[in-house]
Amino acid sequence: MVDLPRAFKGRGAASNPEGRFETIRHHAEDDGWQRDVLDEEVARPRTEVTEERARSVITQNDSPDLKFSQAMNPYRGCEHGCIYCFARPSHSYLNLSPGLDFETKLRAKTNLAEVLHADLAKPGYTVSPINIGSNTDPYQPIEKRWRLTRAALEVLAQCHHPCTIVTKNALVERDLDILVPMARERLVQVFISVNSLDNHLAAKLEPRASAPHRRIKAIKTLAEAGVPVGVLVAPIIPALNDRDLEAVLDQAAEAGASCAGYTVLRLPHELKALFREWLELHAPQRATHVMSLVQQMNGGRDYDSNFATRMRGQGVFAELLRRRFDIACRRHGFGRARELQLNTSHFIPPRKASPQGELF
Repeated sequence: MVDLPRAFKGRGAASNPEGRFETIRHHAEDDGWQRDVLDEEVARPRTEVTEERARSVITQNDSPDLKFSQAMNPYRGCEHGCIYCFARPSHSYLNLSPGLDFETKLRAKTNLAEVLHADLAKPGYTVSPINIGSNTDPYQPIEKRWRLTRAALEVLAQCHHPCTIVTKNALVERDLDILVPMARERLVQVFISVNSLDNHLAAKLEPRASAPHRRIKAIKTLAEAGVPVGVLVAPIIPALNDRDLEAVLDQAAEAGASCAGYTVLRLPHELKALFREWLELHAPQRATHVMSLVQQMNGGRDYDSNFATRMRGQGVFAELLRRRFDIACRRHGFGRARELQLNTSHFIPPRKASPQGELF
């Protein structure tokens, strides 16, 4: 008997398919022996964190549909386990699966602050806001222990270097002692991602992220503390969470968000099969309809990587989403989610480490 995919409590993916670069395929068979033991092992995939020594932590971006040119990600993989995460296929470069491996076998760049310090100290460095969390969430649960995002913020604050942060975890509130002084100098802007207000749906879509109402509260906390904060309704999945678009924007505006943005579902590489598997497990009666609308927004395919359309989609349904979003934003006076005019003029390059130490 072949094991069928099954949902795991607290995890987004239901399986661990090989990445696209693997030449060996594993196929599990159940011979009926020790069934109870196997069930216990399979049902409890645990989080494992491996330390990684990074050579560089600032990556350059030239994608025309992204508003930042520099990015930094303290972690590889993400414990939030969002089934829709476009970053899942990046785990294939580590010879790990974009499925359960992506949310359970994580890498922490433990020398992040040290390397960031060195990168900013380079003579030819040009100041530009660094986006923290462009690929994986900088405030995912393991940040409570590893504190790498906080360490990076401490370096940036010391150097008066601007940054933007994208997260779906209320843990960002922990670092208000750093963010508030940075905000006074126009050095930081935070974006909180909220794509639904349905706790039951969120628990399946993004099982270890903060609950939607908690993220709305984080927007309020940041705004009241004077930290510029926007909301990202991302991703919008047709016939699944698009009904909450206006409600999310309503609550974010009431909480103090100053701008908003959205993206539609993107399914690059291995993510296509993983998301289809999730639909069959959690929304089987809606699966065909959801994928039909997804394909309508991608020129008849599961995904179209065209820079001009990949974030917003194309076709009738995509145009409907755009109009709904624009009307709601006008109602609340939201600007488009983009970088504020963050201050780059106060940047002070850090001193290179010296064996003699610091005298002044």
